[in-house]
Amino acid sequence: MPMNVPIPSPSSGRRSFQLSPGEIHFLWWFIQGGIMEPETRQRMRKAWGFCERHAWAWLAVEASFRGGYLLGPAVLYEDLMERAVRLFRVYGPAQGIRVRIRVHEKGPCLMCELGYGPDSEATAAAKLIDKGRDLYHLRLVAERTRPYWQMDVCGVCVGTNSTMRCRKHFVQKANVDSVEHFRLQKEFLTNLFPRVANFLRSFRWEYRDTQTVEDMAALISAVGWCSGWTIFLELVE
Repeated sequence: MPMNVPIPSPSSGRRSFQLSPGEIHFLWWFIQGGIMEPETRQRMRKAWGFCERHAWAWLAVEASFRGGYLLGPAVLYEDLMERAVRLFRVYGPAQGIRVRIRVHEKGPCLMCELGYGPDSEATAAAKLIDKGRDLYHLRLVAERTRPYWQMDVCGVCVGTNSTMRCRKHFVQKANVDSVEHFRLQKEFLTNLFPRVANFLRSFRWEYRDTQTVEDMAALISAVGWCSGWTIFLELVE
């Protein structure tokens, strides 16, 4: 059984996270199938998804409008986890530094590049905006899967002594982390990828309802590894 790892609550002095009308309106159109466009997929592969804010925004909006049906994110993160596992297959000296260069983002967040942020406006109906800000389904998924994803939270993101690292902090701490941290990262991703793949496969008719709670949690862990954990914990705690 997975261990329950205490995670500090977000700072009470931090500004509460809330998506802007512009962000919700963009994501409303994006979840209609934007991730299936080859150009969009390639841009998001280079950036390892969205930035932290917009990665969790996408998950929250998709969960809200789809009732927790997270096919779009599953498609992208299965692809990104397969890529991560492949990029960690290096041998010889300076493995950690070489991989850190490989997994560094090579492009900007798609939404940030388009100018979407906390103050973006939109002409969308108030009902659509309210629905996009509804965190019920995201929190439901998070609570159901918590025993599994909480073990994968980056210690730097939450200020604990956990040896787990998200991709951002793995890249930033090139001169600090040890060979052991590299080994743990590689092992983590090698174990995570098949669980995300199982979750994606469960959306196919012939494999429907075959996913486990651990498979569903793997999607959250994948988003956290790619973009960071701080905002997610603020949303669900």
